[in-house]
Amino acid sequence: MADIDIPPHLIELERAAWAEQQAGALTVATADAVQAAYREHAAAAGVSRLALEMATKRLVRHPEG
Repeated sequence: MADIDIPPHLIELERAAWAEQQAGALTVATADAVQAAYREHAAAAGVSRLALEMATKRLVRHPEG
């Protein structure tokens, strides 16, 4: 996968969503905020939303890789 520029605010949103998910408390508001940020950044950067989401989740959930 090509390198994708992931802005810090998107990483923080994904970290918050991941923490909520791990606690079994993911809210619709959090999930919506993350998805909206993915769509907005992907459109602005001209990258695939799915590729952006996958890269961000990989960074947040598997930081050692």
